[in-house]
Amino acid sequence: MTAVATERVFDGVGLVQRQYFTWTEPLALESGKMLGPVTLAYETYGQLNAERSNAILLLHALSGDAHAAGFHGSAERKPGWWDMMVGPGRPFDTDRYYIICSNVIGGCMGSTGPSSRDPRTGRPYATRFPVLTIGDMVRAQARLIDALGIDQLMAVAGGSMGGFQALEWMTSNPERVRSAILIATAARSGTQTIAWNSIARRAIMSDPRWRNGDYYGYEPPVDGLALARMLGHVTYLSEPALEQKFGRRLQHNDDLAFSLEREFAVESYLDYQGDAFNQRFDANSYLYITKAMDYWDLPGRYGNLDVAFNRVTGSTLLISFSSDWLYPTAESQAIADALTRRGRFVEHVDLPGIAGHDAFLLDAEAQEPIINAFLDDVGC
Repeated sequence: MTAVATERVFDGVGLVQRQYFTWTEPLALESGKMLGPVTLAYETYGQLNAERSNAILLLHALSGDAHAAGFHGSAERKPGWWDMMVGPGRPFDTDRYYIICSNVIGGCMGSTGPSSRDPRTGRPYATRFPVLTIGDMVRAQARLIDALGIDQLMAVAGGSMGGFQALEWMTSNPERVRSAILIATAARSGTQTIAWNSIARRAIMSDPRWRNGDYYGYEPPVDGLALARMLGHVTYLSEPALEQKFGRRLQHNDDLAFSLEREFAVESYLDYQGDAFNQRFDANSYLYITKAMDYWDLPGRYGNLDVAFNRVTGSTLLISFSSDWLYPTAESQAIADALTRRGRFVEHVDLPGIAGHDAFLLDAEAQEPIINAFLDDVGC
């Protein structure tokens, strides 16, 4: 019998292509340094309407990129990081909206970052790359939106560090943002978050293969980056979620081995997360992006949130999760309270569950009706 090849059927946005925008004019950074030329990798889904009024900018978290939805080819095993939320009939409905997502500067998925070639030397920037802020990332995104011919975004939306960027858009470019969707985020990085990030960076920089950042062309600091990812991943989950998924189950044996080797299933899971992260992420980008997150302090920049939100003109939706201990519900409530005091329209929904911080990437069903209703009210 002759085997018949079947064509793979895609749902959602289907096959997509990464695009690139490069400008030679240097980008002025908050540090006082200049970065140029600059490339942003981005993807778009749906069609921009004639009025150019239906554009929504999605903003990714620490380990995300421009690939928010769909597949780059038939061999790709997993879709984009927010695929469940983007596509026809989904919250970010590509039959109605023009969805844009770009990789942040400092990243390693096509945008200019530490692994990019420095035009002055012809070698990768490595740690000669300038330290960035969330504001720098947004200024680069604004240039992309300009290039796409869009004066005002219908919405900016993102979770975790994506929420940082959305808040930056709301306050630094208020006339360009009609609404914002902030999910599992905060107006500043607290001391505990800075502490976790510091430990993760120390793990990378203590790996002898890091070579002070000049490891390109050599074996990268895989042990350090794996440890950083393992540590970070634990903060994205909750204790009930870990208990439910793993408990004290052993991975390979029925009884304790009385060994210093890894025995528990949760240890094997974290090993897998660290190894998988090494296949797709650059250690130096991890250093630079977490540093930008540590510098994030919106109330500190303006004096307090009330002053910061004097600049906001659009409406805001906040979604938090009861089991998120990295950016707990109180962080979203503080943003909602400050917006309310300034007379701005804001809706805050706290969703129950045990998934922890990662719920914004996992729990689409609970978020769908909330985001649908909000975007319906904003309108194109």
